[in-house]
Amino acid sequence: MLKKILTKNNIFRFIILTNLFALFIFFTAFSYVKAVSNDISNSVFRLHVIANSDSEEDQNLKYKVRDSLLEYMNSLCTNVSSKKEVITLAQNHIHDFENIAKKVITDNGYDYNVTVEIGQCDFPTKEYGDVSLPAGIYDALRVKIGSASGCNWWCVMFPPLCFVDVSSGVVPDSSKELLQENLNKEEYTLVTDSSENPNMDFKFKLVELFQNIKLKLANN
Repeated sequence: MLKKILTKNNIFRFIILTNLFALFIFFTAFSYVKAVSNDISNSVFRLHVIANSDSEEDQNLKYKVRDSLLEYMNSLCTNVSSKKEVITLAQNHIHDFENIAKKVITDNGYDYNVTVEIGQCDFPTKEYGDVSLPAGIYDALRVKIGSASGCNWWCVMFPPLCFVDVSSGVVPDSSKELLQENLNKEEYTLVTDSSENPNMDFKFKLVELFQNIKLKLANN
């Protein structure tokens, strides 16, 4: 009888220890994901352009607006080295962005309204050449064209990853240097070397999993 009680106690202890260990692993992973995600998000400023509709004409217009805004943004940010500086510039010139977008729209024969704002947006996992950014909530310059009911387009304004060489899929060294300056070694390796490093690939997928769950819960 005593032996049976001791056996049951051992099983009970094993279950408790297993659950505690699982909780420890979960909270450790969650803490890692939260820290990494926050640091990456705090180092990146994105562009989010939403077309009036999904018609071919409206989608083409969206790309024209995008190109003009990026050209202007690049002219403003030639000497900036941090996300904070970029956001300050964007805030100070937000009416310029709106006027540029409106001019592109009217020059192409449309009379859509334009709303330009700086805020937080949900972004899926996205690859820019050999740099991968996990899903998450990022600060962005959001441009809504007309009813803003069409497919959207997004990229990274800082560090400048919007004009990655599509043919080679390589991010310019200058952009990587800015990214490296704004991230620690672990985070930089995570977004630039995860596909070649099994350990980092696992960590990236872990971040991706937690962030996608977070976005789904936030949108429900």
